[in-house]
Amino acid sequence: MEITSVRVRKFEKEDSRMKGIATVLLDDCFAIHDIKVIEGDNGLFIAMPSRKTPAGEYRDIAHPTNQETRQMFETAILEAYNAEETEE
Repeated sequence: MEITSVRVRKFEKEDSRMKGIATVLLDDCFAIHDIKVIEGDNGLFIAMPSRKTPAGEYRDIAHPTNQETRQMFETAILEAYNAEETEE
């Protein structure tokens, strides 16, 4: 599996921890939308798309199943986010 494209849309709200939304294209044939870029206490991280359950909890709709793949997603998305930031 290869990440073939990453698009990031930044948000400029200062009072929000959510800093952007990303779309990732895998192998030029499978897209994952609405990956959040969030400002945490230790820097930026990503949150996979989720949905609220009837019980009020949030569950990921799509997510990596191992740490190596999660790191691949996070690295690619945060690199695209930082590149978007320097272009402004």
